[in-house]
Amino acid sequence: MSETTDGTLLGGRLKYRQFAKGHRSGFEPVLLAAAVPAKPGQRVLEAGCGAGAALLCLGWRVPGVVGVGLEIDPALVGLANENFRDNGLSGFSCVEGDAARPGFGAEFDHVMANPPWHDATGTNSPDEKRALAHHAGREVLAGWIAGMAGCLKPRGTMSVVLSAASFAEAARLMKMAGCGAITLFPLWPRAGVAAKMVILSAVRGGAGPDRVLPGLVLHDEAGISREADAVLRGGGALPTTT
Repeated sequence: MSETTDGTLLGGRLKYRQFAKGHRSGFEPVLLAAAVPAKPGQRVLEAGCGAGAALLCLGWRVPGVVGVGLEIDPALVGLANENFRDNGLSGFSCVEGDAARPGFGAEFDHVMANPPWHDATGTNSPDEKRALAHHAGREVLAGWIAGMAGCLKPRGTMSVVLSAASFAEAARLMKMAGCGAITLFPLWPRAGVAAKMVILSAVRGGAGPDRVLPGLVLHDEAGISREADAVLRGGGALPTTT
């Protein structure tokens, strides 16, 4: 069995175990969870949920939400379910499956993902699983977005966190999949520095105008900014719908 490490999320509010090797969770799943406008009683699907970091954070922030993770790696499926159980999230589960062929109908109020994004200029990691998560062909992103869109109820939302270099392609794919009213939420490393990551949100059947929101500055001269700390450690929501 692969070695795991014990850690926490949201400033120690959640216990979180992940594999010592392979893709390791960063700030992206925490911010992704904070972008989903879920309400108690609603159903949320995360494609490629890994060890469950984003769903754990969402479950802490929105008590009563129902979370389902979809993960292609059976070892991660088991670890995610252990993390849900260890944190008392009885309404959460992870199942094995492919995000491009999820096997669900239009039964979710929200879907979210940190999909493999295309980076033609980057160098692949020697770790196979990490490379898969960070350097994928355009057809992979297309499959994920189409698959997730098919799981959404009318007026349901899709939220993805991905490389800023991929946002135009992702937005085009969202439109093709019937999701509109797109919002772009930049994640600025520091004030005045170009964003490397963004959060894109869209509405199934949405026909409103697309918008660019002010975004979030992650660091200032003191370290993590106060606004980012309120999300990353405090578990607060991001203003991605305003």
